[in-house]
Amino acid sequence: MGKEVQLRPKVNVSSYIHFMLNFKNKCKEQQPNTFLGFKEFSRKCSEKWRSISKHEKAKYEALAKLDKARYQEEMMNYMGKRRKRRKRDPKAPRKPPSSFLLFSLDHYAQLKQENPTWSVVQVAKAAGKMWSTTTDVDKKPYEQKAALMRTKYFKELEAYRQECPCRKRNFRGSASTSLKK
Repeated sequence: MGKEVQLRPKVNVSSYIHFMLNFKNKCKEQQPNTFLGFKEFSRKCSEKWRSISKHEKAKYEALAKLDKARYQEEMMNYMGKRRKRRKRDPKAPRKPPSSFLLFSLDHYAQLKQENPTWSVVQVAKAAGKMWSTTTDVDKKPYEQKAALMRTKYFKELEAYRQECPCRKRNFRGSASTSLKK
C-alpha cells in the first residue's frame, strides 16, 4: 500500500519529571480516592524534591541519563519528514525593512565602533533600547521612509503579479487592502 509513517520519538525527560511521575504513582497508591489539584500536587512535589537526599536524587538523574541516551539513539534512526523549503522567485520584489530596521542600520556602525567587543546580538539589543527611548519626533523620518518603501513594494508586487499570473494570489486580497492596515 503506502509508506509506513514513522512516529517521532518521545522526548527525554529530566530527573525532576521522573521523580514527579514516581511521586504521583505513590500518592495514588496511598490515597486512591483523594483528588489533588495541579497547584497543590506541584507544590507538594517540589517540597518533597527539595527535601530528598542527593543519593535519592542520583537515582532519578541516572534514569534521566538513560532516557536521554534512548532518545538520542532513536533520533539517530528516525527518518522523519523533511519539509522542503519553497524556493523564492529571484524576480519577485523583496519585502521592505521596517522603520526600526532602518534605524538600526543607521546606528549599527556607531554602536559597534563604541563597543568593538560586542556581538551582533548585544548591538541589536542596544539598538532596541535606543529605539524605545527615542522620541516620536526622531522616529518620524524612519517611519516615513519605511512607509515610502512599503508603498513602492506593494506597487512592484502588484506589477509582478500582473506579469506572472502563474503565481497564486494572496488569500487576504490584493496589495491595496494591505495598505489600509
